[in-house]
Amino acid sequence: MIFTEKNGFRLEKLERPLKVTNVDGSNNNGGDITHEVEYNVYYKGHQERMKFDMYNLGRMDVILGMPWLAAHNLEIDWEKGEVKMTRCPPWCGKDNRSKEVRERQEKVRRREMRKMEEEKAINWVADEKENWGREEEMEIDYWKIKGMVPRKFH
Repeated sequence: MIFTEKNGFRLEKLERPLKVTNVDGSNNNGGDITHEVEYNVYYKGHQERMKFDMYNLGRMDVILGMPWLAAHNLEIDWEKGEVKMTRCPPWCGKDNRSKEVRERQEKVRRREMRKMEEEKAINWVADEKENWGREEEMEIDYWKIKGMVPRKFH
């Protein structure tokens, strides 16, 4: 976890590891996600305290998930290579809000974070449950998919 060491972040151990699988259903070489880190993110006036699952991503330091991207609904100009954060949710800290508004929005943010954590736990249980007794089926699917992919891409 070079990224965390380089930036001096404090790792927090997860209650249960999160299994990471590849598109073909095989286990990822990086192993399970066992830790998370919480830190402030700053980008062109955007400021937000976020939790990140820590994992060896190879060349990437951070990958933002779909829930975060959907909540922020970024304006992206692909031709210019510009990203604008003009539709941020209330909890990101983009503007100067009154103390009352910030406190109210912090409550909403905490509630949303709890909800996301609960969903993550439910998905973890569902993912684990889906694999029970399906190893043979998954093996057959793996070989079917491998047969569809040209050998030069193996």
